[in-house]
Formats: sequence, structure tokens, C-alpha cells
Amino acid sequence: MAPRSALRPSPLATSATAAAPRHFLDVSALDRGTLRRILELGTAFKRGEGPAATRPLVGRTLALIFEKPSTRTRVSFEVAMRRLGGDVVVLSAKEMQLGRGETVADTARVLSRYVDAIMLRTDSAAKLTELAAAATVPVINGLTDQSHPCQIMADVMTFEEHKGPIAGRVVAWCGDGNNVARSWIHAAARFGFTLRLATPESLRPPAELIAWARNEGATIELTEDPVAAVRGADAVVTDAWVSMSDAPGTSRHNLLRPYQVNEALMSHAPNAIFLHCLPAHRGEEVTDGVLDGAQSVVLDEAENRLHAQAGVLAWCLEPLSARP
Repeated sequence: MAPRSALRPSPLATSATAAAPRHFLDVSALDRGTLRRILELGTAFKRGEGPAATRPLVGRTLALIFEKPSTRTRVSFEVAMRRLGGDVVVLSAKEMQLGRGETVADTARVLSRYVDAIMLRTDSAAKLTELAAAATVPVINGLTDQSHPCQIMADVMTFEEHKGPIAGRVVAWCGDGNNVARSWIHAAARFGFTLRLATPESLRPPAELIAWARNEGATIELTEDPVAAVRGADAVVTDAWVSMSDAPGTSRHNLLRPYQVNEALMSHAPNAIFLHCLPAHRGEEVTDGVLDGAQSVVLDEAENRLHAQAGVLAWCLEPLSARP
């Protein structure tokens, strides 16, 4: 059988077949210049310029694979792809042979004959890596238990809209050292800001990840004192105490109770914006007063998932002739 590109020519067929696919797997996997290029594309999309004006993905199809529930990731990717001129196929584990024993590699090879890019939201980072290794089209990380790079791209975009360049600034994280916190560590190494992590010692991100970031030149400060972390910060960030892969339990909540982002804590960072990737568990990791308060930019942050991911899609499928 002829390759898909020979059967169904498209405006980007030459770039898709002539070069290795551009994957977006983690912030740590790309250099600062590339990440800046993605943010520039996303900002242009938001302004109705560049990719939004030219609709470069006409005739292209994105497969969205969800092995975990999603609201923002699904809607933002669907809308971004369609606004860029493309189409979307949404798949869940229950609908796919992947959930019935077909290998990840076989799934990748088959989907590469049907679609032009694949987004995977899953538990296993290894599954994402295997998919990317076998696919001949770009693969995008829509979330794993280890990282959430699309979220952090939206967060950096949001920070810079409200506070200016993030390089040299201070971001404070309070709570569980989960996948979003790990992507913030990646971002600190690539964008050049100080990251203060206030977590219980038992819920800190892995020591090897901290060592990697510091070796890359990042300033990472670890503390168990949330007040020390947020004092004078430019942004305060938190996330749910129980992630989708975690078993809920009283002990976790007891550990994290002192790290709740409330009005008293935010008083130590009067000039900071507040970020949360949502969904929020009101009254747990954050109070209503903070989430709905004047320092909160969570709705801008949620909107920017759309624009940042448009940048990711435009970059992943950018024609060779347009690449810097």
C-alpha cells in the first residue's frame, strides 16, 4: 500500500515526509529558542495574525487520544486545530484496540497513515515515548503522570501577558510536587526564572530532576515553608492535592493542609499573580477568596491553553520553507 501522503496530498505533505517529525514531548526536550518560537506562534494566533490568518493546517487531521479525562485539553486542542484550518478525530481508550492489547508502536504506525499529528493524554511517560519513537508524524504530550508541558506553555504566556518577561523573575509553587510542578522545573531551566518549591519533603519532585535543572543553570529553591516560598514572588502557583493517578487519602490531605493558598498566604506576595491549571478543588488547595480574587488570572490561563497549543500545532506542522 502506498504511504498516506501519496494517497492524500496536502499543503504540508512535502514537509511531513521530507524531515523527521517535530514532536512536542516535554519542555525539557526543546531549547529556549524553539520554545520562544512556539509562544510567538501562539501569541500571533491569539491576535488573529500569522497562523490564525493563513489557516496553514487546511487538509490536516489531528488525532486526540484520551486515556484520562479532560475538559480543557480536549476543547482547546479541538478548537485550535479547527481555527488553523484542520480537522480532529477524538479517540478514547475504550474505543481503541490499544485498550485491548494492540501495542503502542503498532497504533503509532497505523495512525501515522491516517492523520498528520497525534496528541496523547495518558498515565505513562514511557507510553508517550514509545508512541513518538514509532510514529512518522508529530506526537504531542497532552499530559502524563510525569509532566504537563502544554499547560506550562500556557502558564508562561499568561505570566508574560500580566508581568512582562519571565526571565529573572520568581515563581512560587505550593503543594504537591506533581506532574505540573515537574514541568515548572523544566520551564525554570529553559526560561531562566527562579522557582521556589514549597512541598512536604515526602512529596517533593525527584532529586534527580532537581539536579538536572540545576545542572542546566536553573535556580531551584526547596523549602517546607510556604510563606518563605511566596514572599515577594511574582507568581504563586498550586494544583489539586490529589491528581488523577493518586489514591485519595486523609494522610495526603493532612500533609498538604499547611500549603493551602489562601488570603493569608497571598498577603506575603501582594504583587503576585495566582495561577492554577484547573480544575480546582475549592476549599482544599485554594480558597474561593484567592481563586476568585483580584490576583487570580486562572481564566486567562485557561484561555491561553487554546493559544499556546495553537502555537504547538503550528510549530509541529510548520512547512520546511517556513522554518527558521
